[in-house]
Amino acid sequence: MVTEEPGRRAGVPLRELLDALDSTVIDLVEAPEGDAVAIGSVALLDSDDLGEAPGTPVDMALLVGVRESAVRRWLGDIAARPPEQRPRAILLKSTAESAAVRGAARRSRVAVVVVHRKARWDAVLAQARRLLDRAGRPDDSLTTDTDLFGLAQIVAQNAGGMVSIEDPHSHVLAYSASDDSADELRILSILGRAGPRDYLRVLNDWGVFDRLRRSDEVIDLPAHEELNIKRRLVVGIHATAVEGGSRTLGSIWLQQGDRPFEPDAAEVLRGAAAVAARVIARSLDAPSTETLLLQRLFGTHGEGVDIPSVAGALRVPVHGPAAVVGFAVHSPAKERHSALGSVIRLHASSFRPDSIATVLGDRVYVLLPGYRSASSVVAWTRQLVDQLEAGRGAVLRAGIAIPVAGLTEVAAARAEVDRVLDSTAATFPRGRVTTLAESRTAVLLGEIFDLLATRDDLRDPRVRALFDYDRDHGSQLGESVEGYLREHGDVRHAAAALRVHPNTLRYRLRRAESITGIGLTDPADRLLLELQLALHRRGSGSTSN
Repeated sequence: MVTEEPGRRAGVPLRELLDALDSTVIDLVEAPEGDAVAIGSVALLDSDDLGEAPGTPVDMALLVGVRESAVRRWLGDIAARPPEQRPRAILLKSTAESAAVRGAARRSRVAVVVVHRKARWDAVLAQARRLLDRAGRPDDSLTTDTDLFGLAQIVAQNAGGMVSIEDPHSHVLAYSASDDSADELRILSILGRAGPRDYLRVLNDWGVFDRLRRSDEVIDLPAHEELNIKRRLVVGIHATAVEGGSRTLGSIWLQQGDRPFEPDAAEVLRGAAAVAARVIARSLDAPSTETLLLQRLFGTHGEGVDIPSVAGALRVPVHGPAAVVGFAVHSPAKERHSALGSVIRLHASSFRPDSIATVLGDRVYVLLPGYRSASSVVAWTRQLVDQLEAGRGAVLRAGIAIPVAGLTEVAAARAEVDRVLDSTAATFPRGRVTTLAESRTAVLLGEIFDLLATRDDLRDPRVRALFDYDRDHGSQLGESVEGYLREHGDVRHAAAALRVHPNTLRYRLRRAESITGIGLTDPADRLLLELQLALHRRGSGSTSN
């Protein structure tokens, strides 16, 4: 929950920030105001900074190279300041566990956080700023272009294990939460230090780093018991330019914990690598434009979109067949929508590395440029919906627009997909996934019925009289007429379906014609009657066919 006080920028609870920084790096040892205080800014402070006159307060101060006596004196000074001019938390190394420092912090109402003695301050500061920047953006991990932490956490949950995302120089950019099974290599990497030299030499001898630079394969690295290094899966992160060629942007490492990897861990990693490539590349090239570009591409900002510019920024071709898939997520817990959306993005990137996904409102949209076959898109969508429903307890429906001629048609395709998703579940001809071609009749009829339902003057009183007669006399004339129309006027087939004698059905039909004045042999009367009967069924909640 984001909070804000006068004179302070909006922030996030301290506990969320510390959880994201990871227990291998830091530990909260004193929290006089609790761990829910809002943190919106962070800065490195040394002894000279502590001696300066109070200025704009910083919420979280990283005290670097400051003696214990100076820390105690500074905490004593800020105890006299108004609450809005005090830091809310301080990060320390060796002096943090001092009883005198902790006592001074309690009196000053300031939280104290212990930092691992081997942690690099510049790494801690960089990670904290990334997390605060991420928290200040909209809660949409699919469209936030620096949300590598969210990606790492989602991969860890779906692949099993602990994740770290590194740049080409093996500097950690983001990571998932650690547990007691984290090995030395992971801990040192998160602390901003190099891993054990002997193990790095083994990786080099195996050609791991060369393979990561040259291929997109997921490499399975066995455990090294002598060095106490656990099994890992690793994949390279590569950005492919529209004009050809590629560049290496880093790697994703998945350490095995106390349980085996999930069966589809390699697939999840491949999808994550494609997502991370776009996240990193766009954050380098144009970090502030991706969300707006995606919204324009999918038609949420009206017309006048510069498609060539959008295509260049998103690295997708302007022309050629594409598919647009929309997912309507109906989950018991509203907060799970963004997580499900992120999982959909991972699977889409694994299916098509050049796919693009975004969340608009409570729906997820995926663009699949250059798909190989319509049947493969439909099969992938059905498999994904089944998998998410079985594994997460969510209810999803998906509409597919295919083929889409190119990027200029994406907005129109999304609008058509929305028409499908806006229709009732009963109009889906084949379960929870349908294409526009399969559902066109059902969707149009549904929209016609919705329109008719809003206009009382378009309801035929003759049909109402028929059902009033049935109610008053306990008869089944309406059901008999529906059965007759359903069998296209074949009395014998309709009678068999209704389980009555043909002569009985003929009598009922003549009686219905007499009451309504509608001729069942007239094509126009039959068409109107079918529409009115269907409208009556919808209004009464009947599920009969």
